[in-house]
Amino acid sequence: MKVRTRSSAIIGALFLAVTLTLTTASAEEPSAQVVLTEVARAQGPSAGAAGPDGKVWIAERAGTVRILGDYGLGDPVLDISDETTTDGERGLLGVAFDPEFAHFYISYTDLEGTSTIDEFAVADGQLQPETRRTVLTQEQPYPNHNGGDIKFGPDGYLYIAFGDGGSGGDPHGNGQNLDTLLGKILRIDPTGGEPYAIPSDNPFVAQDGAKDEIWAYGLRNPWRFSFDAGTGDLLIGDVGQSEWEEIDWAPASSKGGENYGWSSMEGNHPFRGGTEPANHVPPVHEYDRSGLGCSVTGGFVYRGEAIADLAGSYVYSDYCDGTLRTLRIEDGAVTEEGDLGVQGGEVISFVEAGDGELYVLAIGGAVSRLDPA
Repeated sequence: MKVRTRSSAIIGALFLAVTLTLTTASAEEPSAQVVLTEVARAQGPSAGAAGPDGKVWIAERAGTVRILGDYGLGDPVLDISDETTTDGERGLLGVAFDPEFAHFYISYTDLEGTSTIDEFAVADGQLQPETRRTVLTQEQPYPNHNGGDIKFGPDGYLYIAFGDGGSGGDPHGNGQNLDTLLGKILRIDPTGGEPYAIPSDNPFVAQDGAKDEIWAYGLRNPWRFSFDAGTGDLLIGDVGQSEWEEIDWAPASSKGGENYGWSSMEGNHPFRGGTEPANHVPPVHEYDRSGLGCSVTGGFVYRGEAIADLAGSYVYSDYCDGTLRTLRIEDGAVTEEGDLGVQGGEVISFVEAGDGELYVLAIGGAVSRLDPA
C-alpha cells in the first residue's frame, strides 16, 4: 500500500474530521455536482471489485473480504489475516473477479513479503475455499512499492501491477529491466495453463532477456490501474518518487510493450540525471508536489448513469490531498481538467460497481458512493 509519511498524519486527521460532502478542495468550479455518501465503514479498506448479483466486494488490508449490502458490510467471506501482515505497504492489496464470475482472485503479500496471486472457484456467488490455488508469486526485496492491483482486461486476461521492489530511487534498476516482473504491468491467462498460461501475443514473448509475462514496463509503483468500461483504454496511476505524480494511458488497440520511463524518468522529467529512453511513453497527465498531493490514487472513467455530467470523465485522487479530480481524455490527450469539489479523506482506492457507479475507499475506514448532488 502506498502510505507516505509526509504530513499524512496531520492531513488524515483533518480529512476525517470534516464532512465529506461539504468540503470544497479548491476555488475551481466543480466539473459535475456530486456528493460522497458514506455507505459503510471498514477496517482499513484497500481494494474492491464488482461481484456476482450486482454486489460490491470490499477487501480490507489486514486480510478480510466482505460484501457490501443495503445496511453496510457483511461478515467476512474470506479471512487470510493469519497469512499476511500490514507492516510497510504490505497486506491484502487487490481483488478481482473474472468476467464470468467463475473465479475470484486475491493479490496479497505473504508473511515473508512475497507478492502472491491466489485463485478461488466461485459457485452460486460463493467462494469455494477448497479450490484455492496459487497462480503467481514474486519476491519483494523491500516492504514498499508492492503495487498489487489486479484487473481483468476487455480481452479476458488478468493484468497484474507490481512496483519496482521498493526502497527509494529504484536501487536495483528494475523499472527498465525486462528480466524481472518488478516495475511492470503483467498480462496472463490464469486458467489457460498450470499455474497459468502466457498469451502468445504478449509483447516480449520469446525475446531474449525479457519475461514473457510483461505487458508494460518503466513503472515505479502502479498502485491503481483500470480499464475504461466504455472504450477499453488502460489508465495507470503511478506514484512518483519525490516531485511528480503521473497518470499513464494506453489505447484499447495497444499491443503492449509501452515503456513509461521509470527510473530514467519521473513523469516527463529526467530522474537524477537519467536519459529519456527513445521509446518513452510520457504520461497523459502529471502534477507536482507543490500542493498537498504526494501519492496519486488512480481511479476509473465514469460510465454510470446517475451523474450525467460526469460521463466519460476519468476520476482520480491523491492519498495525501484527498480531492476528487477529473480528466477528459481524447485520442491520448487531456482536453479538460476538473475538480469535483469533494474530499474523500486519505483516498486509497476506487471501486467500479457492475452498474458503472463509483465507490471511494479511505484508509480511515469510510466506504463512500459518488452520488449526484
